[in-house]
Amino acid sequence: MSDEKKGSTAAVQYLAFKLGNEVYAVDVARVREILDFPPITKVPRTPEFMRGVINLRGSVVPVVDMRLKFGMSMTEKSVNTCIVVVEALVENELTTIGALADSVQEVIELDPGSIEPPPKIGSRIKVEFLKGMGKIGESFLMILDIDRVFTSNELSLVKETAIVGKDLVGSDNYTD
Repeated sequence: MSDEKKGSTAAVQYLAFKLGNEVYAVDVARVREILDFPPITKVPRTPEFMRGVINLRGSVVPVVDMRLKFGMSMTEKSVNTCIVVVEALVENELTTIGALADSVQEVIELDPGSIEPPPKIGSRIKVEFLKGMGKIGESFLMILDIDRVFTSNELSLVKETAIVGKDLVGSDNYTD
């Protein structure tokens, strides 16, 4: 079963989204849904890139500002700002995370041949976060490896934030 994926030459679909002027993508198989920018409850004593938690149909989902995570300025709310709800592997367990993005572009299909290895220099993010660079016409998009965007310590923090967030959801501090 896993050998199928390793040697696969089939095209893969990616959800493209913008952070600033740059286009990123994540495998659609890891995307659960896309949400408008809902109220976010800040969780005390978390890193700046952890914007807080949201209530997603009764489940607490931690929200990460991807711009802050990648060393950009904080995401400002606009008509296009959204949360891409993804599943990342944390200690062999899928964990739901909301990734704040400036806008969602489209679902694109890329053949393995149109994906190049990440550059060694000149990228705003560390290359270990990248599966590769997708070539679309004359432009590129950065394909994220969602399981490697966060360190294991950060993902543990994401899980803890969700647990603390459950307490906030039931309190007067929750702003949903």
